[in-house]
Amino acid sequence: MSKVFAALAASVDGYITGPDPNPTRPLGIGGDQLFDWYRNGDTPSGKYPNFRLSDLSAQIFDALVERVGAVVAGRKTYDDSDGWDGEGPHPTAPLFVLSHRPAPTGATRQTFVRTGIFDAIAAAAKEAGDRDVALMGSDVLAAALQAGLVDEVIIHQVPVLLGGGVRFFGGMNGKVQLARLGAVTAPGVTHLSYAVVR
Repeated sequence: MSKVFAALAASVDGYITGPDPNPTRPLGIGGDQLFDWYRNGDTPSGKYPNFRLSDLSAQIFDALVERVGAVVAGRKTYDDSDGWDGEGPHPTAPLFVLSHRPAPTGATRQTFVRTGIFDAIAAAAKEAGDRDVALMGSDVLAAALQAGLVDEVIIHQVPVLLGGGVRFFGGMNGKVQLARLGAVTAPGVTHLSYAVVR
């Protein structure tokens, strides 16, 4: 049975973007530092050949990419990423966008879901088959956590303080218990993984 997980890079102070993310600067002011570990090594990713990571990070990153059968993103993440030029953030997995607004013109390869987080994840899980559903965006993650739909949270913690931006767990109202699965320190990043306790 497929799992639902989020794997996002975050600053030590808990931000997944810097201040003022927008379509011309999707990661906000200084947020590009969260992805320095994508290019600080000698090992090319087997999934994204332009990424050159440390050997350890490449193994972890590629294993996560391999798990993904579908992606669910929020509309703000979608808009700030300029709709991934009609594609998606994953090289092969279909993209489902949770949005109260209609799909923009040209978004024919992406599915827009306007009926809530349960329907978005259900549609993505059906498409994912025996692979997992990856979540992108703080609001989508918060909604899915509060609905009890998330199995795992992975934080690629980068040693920087951004001082503002979009919080990893923004919009949460209520307690969610996590159990640590692992912690791996690699050059420029610590990969933290947690199971959601139900």
